[in-house]
Amino acid sequence: MNILVINAGSSSLKYQLLDPESGVLLAKGLCERIGIDGKFTYKAQGKKTLDAIDIPMPTHSEAIQAVLDALADGENGVISSMSEIGAVGHRVVHGGEAFNKSVLIDGAVLQAIEDCIPLAPLHNPANLTGIRACQKVMPGVPMVAVFDTAFHQTMPAKAYMYALPYAWYEEDKVRRYGFHGTSHKYVAGRAAAMLGKKPEEVKLISCHLGNGSSIAAVDSGKSVDTSMGFTPLAGVPMGTRSGDLDAGILQYEMNKRGMGIDEMLNVLNKKSGVEGLSLVSSDFRDLENAAGKGDAKAALAQEKFAYEVKKYVGAYAAAMGGVDAVIFTAGVGENDKAVRSMVCQGLEYMGVKLDAAANDVRGKETVLSAPDSKVKVLLIPTNEELMIAMDTAEIVKQ
Repeated sequence: MNILVINAGSSSLKYQLLDPESGVLLAKGLCERIGIDGKFTYKAQGKKTLDAIDIPMPTHSEAIQAVLDALADGENGVISSMSEIGAVGHRVVHGGEAFNKSVLIDGAVLQAIEDCIPLAPLHNPANLTGIRACQKVMPGVPMVAVFDTAFHQTMPAKAYMYALPYAWYEEDKVRRYGFHGTSHKYVAGRAAAMLGKKPEEVKLISCHLGNGSSIAAVDSGKSVDTSMGFTPLAGVPMGTRSGDLDAGILQYEMNKRGMGIDEMLNVLNKKSGVEGLSLVSSDFRDLENAAGKGDAKAALAQEKFAYEVKKYVGAYAAAMGGVDAVIFTAGVGENDKAVRSMVCQGLEYMGVKLDAAANDVRGKETVLSAPDSKVKVLLIPTNEELMIAMDTAEIVKQ
């Protein structure tokens, strides 16, 4: 069964067509400038690449139709007809407390996603637009919603509750939700397989490190804590996000600089993190180059990031009463050996022993720890689209 995976933004749409059983990626691409003029990109193995060609896309429906036309094209396509697409898996950012797993989309699910718009005002409306466009263009094809937040719904109350007035939770649903759940679920499953164990037999710490970063404690295949919170702003410093901080700083700086809350949140989300600290870039490759040339602020930004990740690793090992493996994934986790080394340095007391030669690798599923390391260190490239496809296939087969 082929699964079409859709990740819809307000004016863009990413897509992949996959066979979840074999893991084979048949085609992928991007629709951009939807509602403006329309740019279409299509890539498939052994086929002609279409790179940002002009296709009118006044709405997401035309974008979806362009995708289907390309996939089934007689010369350049990878399927003979739409009947070869068994289902569509939609990435949905926020499912609130309503969803602890992926679900078949019906009217009630659409309403629940809409009800979560206040929790993800930039993402859920676009996700809904993508779903409705697919329903219009592909009537009768099963649609599945796969939520970024669902994997973390197994967290106990002591992990997801904030020490705030309880009415804020009861009335406004203010709590830790966590994100990157699809990525954490995927790499946790792969980690168990690499260790030769069942997911319920291992304690894992998953470090999804990129421009957006989050750490998750995964015990017996379930998320029991995660660093992102009510929003993706919480946790470790990121490319341009501040991560955890003393909320009193907001009042202090807003009063001093005459800032409103919207301006402050813009600073915390888009002008902070390693970019704000380094004054160089949000790209860790730029930080490494600058640090190598003696830039002290760039070096500090690298060290600060790794230090905060390390603290979460230690905290989650304590929370779970031990850990079998630490996983590095996502753009920085998969490709930045310096950051991985800095995170692991000093964790020898808890059984982590990184192999420097093994760590000299990029983007390849492998064991980074020394043979005698009590806690394994794993590099696992994430594949959220494949996880979405796998979830989707499992649900429509039920």
